[in-house]
Amino acid sequence: MHPVIARFGPVAILTHDAFVTLGIGVAALVLLWEVRRRKAQDERLWYVLAGALAGGALFARLGTWAQHLDPRDNATLIEQWAYGNRSILSGLVGAYAGALVAKRVARYPYKTGDLFAPAVAIGMAVGRLGCFFAEPPGTPTSLPWGVTLDAGQAAAMHVPAGVPLHPSFAYEILFHAAAFVALLALRKRVTTPGRLFTLYLAAYATFRFGVEFVRGNEVVYAGLTRAQMFLLACVPLAAARHAWRARTDRAETVTT
Repeated sequence: MHPVIARFGPVAILTHDAFVTLGIGVAALVLLWEVRRRKAQDERLWYVLAGALAGGALFARLGTWAQHLDPRDNATLIEQWAYGNRSILSGLVGAYAGALVAKRVARYPYKTGDLFAPAVAIGMAVGRLGCFFAEPPGTPTSLPWGVTLDAGQAAAMHVPAGVPLHPSFAYEILFHAAAFVALLALRKRVTTPGRLFTLYLAAYATFRFGVEFVRGNEVVYAGLTRAQMFLLACVPLAAARHAWRARTDRAETVTT
């Protein structure tokens, strides 16, 4: 494990932050490619992108604030912002919410999910490399590709030493890389606006729920981790959003 990628005097370049930044850059290039390919040039689109980035950054940091039911057991919002963990799941929710708000403010009427989907997938694949190199792998495994840490690395990450562990972040890297390839292959076949992005989110939610069982995260209730409980809480919201969107689309079809 290599939590620090380089040092310049007293300044340490964290591996996680470096790969997240690289992932954002790669995602931006793919998004520009998709914008040109789809001929979706519209200056309002950049307001949508700004809203998604702002919402994602805000929710990724603050989305893990409510660790305990009693608010007194949680950090203050200032402490959470300065020192708290970041969550990909809450970051995605924040990015989605930020994009919706920006579209409303900028009066951008078109669906953008399919435009962003390949960029999000490849950006996640690259960003998760930072997690793979800098964070605890997962639960013990007897599979031949388990990752084994020495005593020093294991002590720093509070995991067993000399025991093969699931490379859970490698699983996620492979998932997002495969999703990126699949999204590129399906973008000419799946023509219903928004459907491609919905498929990607549903696939990732299902995958993430399953991989949590080998991530080694804290189990908080009924054998489930916080991430799994978060996903379960999002299911009815996503279903309601889908039902509302389908009803709106049918109404627009009848009107036109």
